[in-house]
Amino acid sequence: MPASGRPWLVAQSDRERQAAGGCGGTGRSPVNARPGHGSAAGAAGSGAHKTNTVLADGRELIYFDEPANHADRTKILDRRVLPTSHPSSTLRLDRILDEWVAIAGHRQTRTYLPPDSECPLCPSNSTHLSEIPATDYDVVVFENRFPSFSLGSWVIDEVDNSGANNDDGLFTTEPGFGRCEVVCFTSDHDAAFSSLTPARVRTVIDAWVDRTEELSRNPKIEQVFCFENRGEEIGVTLSHPHGQIYGYPYITPRTKQMLASARTHADATGRNLFADVVTAETQSGERVVVQSSCWTAFVPFAARWPLEVHLYPNRQVPDLPSLTEEERADLSRVYLEVLRRMEAVYDDSLPYIAAWHQAPVRVDRDLAYLHLEVFSIRRAPGKLKYLAGSESAMGAFVNDVLPEEAAKLLRSVTPDIADLIADAEEYGAAQYGQLP
Repeated sequence: MPASGRPWLVAQSDRERQAAGGCGGTGRSPVNARPGHGSAAGAAGSGAHKTNTVLADGRELIYFDEPANHADRTKILDRRVLPTSHPSSTLRLDRILDEWVAIAGHRQTRTYLPPDSECPLCPSNSTHLSEIPATDYDVVVFENRFPSFSLGSWVIDEVDNSGANNDDGLFTTEPGFGRCEVVCFTSDHDAAFSSLTPARVRTVIDAWVDRTEELSRNPKIEQVFCFENRGEEIGVTLSHPHGQIYGYPYITPRTKQMLASARTHADATGRNLFADVVTAETQSGERVVVQSSCWTAFVPFAARWPLEVHLYPNRQVPDLPSLTEEERADLSRVYLEVLRRMEAVYDDSLPYIAAWHQAPVRVDRDLAYLHLEVFSIRRAPGKLKYLAGSESAMGAFVNDVLPEEAAKLLRSVTPDIADLIADAEEYGAAQYGQLP
């Protein structure tokens, strides 16, 4: 046990080993490397087999199959009759906040909470043809039918601003160029991300890595965002377990603010802000929830949400493609444990958002530090936190739950993690399963 008396903390010798060569000594990726340009591993490095296909309306669909389930997907055709897809959106600049807003009116017609028998994310069968032509699958990624951004976007505004004085660019518009993809985690409609096996999560990670690399090659995409919305309370319109990937044509406001803070900190100290936060949280231990040889999960000191956990790799990397194979394998276990602990806190559903913060494609990659933020609006059984006046109008959060108490709750529950420990033992992972 470390001298700190906190068994979930990584010993100093392990931190030194990570600094020297990454988790398990598997090598360090260049912090400034762009995806696909010197990153640690390829798109499907742990064994997932990738097959590109096309849907009936021309949208791209990609199968990621695990080795045991590898099948020839090239002959599986989408039997639906669909018009050619030409979605488009427009970006409007909010000059007061200096932020872009996407206007995508076609999304008003998107599918909304269909019955299970008509789920568009389930495999196709003899009575229902879905977005996925195969009768079964592991992980699938496809272009969203109702995207917020599109590679074929053009300015579609029909507002007449001809009588306005627009010399100062107060009504600036641009095409809503970008990419929106859906990631189906499993063919099982009744599953959840937390119920997946570590092997399946590794396949999802392969898909995230592949899509981050691919979208980053597009010269008009500036940031890639992988995320999951879970639960009707969050606003999910399809209950099948899935996430999304956005390729933005700009750097998002939250990322710009984070990087500005990191730049100020680096100028003042010569150190990375995110790395300093991880070190401080680890040394304190008061808000640490789970820690392995590769990852650290903690409730942030200034948590905005009733249940909020941030998950960082123990070495600074800019994005998912920069993770080593050992870090990806360990992530599959730690991520599942974090979700299962969050679900076990309350005897109620866990509506949540899981958001991957990756470096922008081309700028400030040395300042960035890959991390995942998972947060829930559940504040008690039967009670939700709503973003009302202070949060929505002023961006000033008030949290009813003390972050230290939230961390205690997350550490005190006893989720079923036997499969995660067994997986770690099978792969010889160091120090997994040292729980508080």
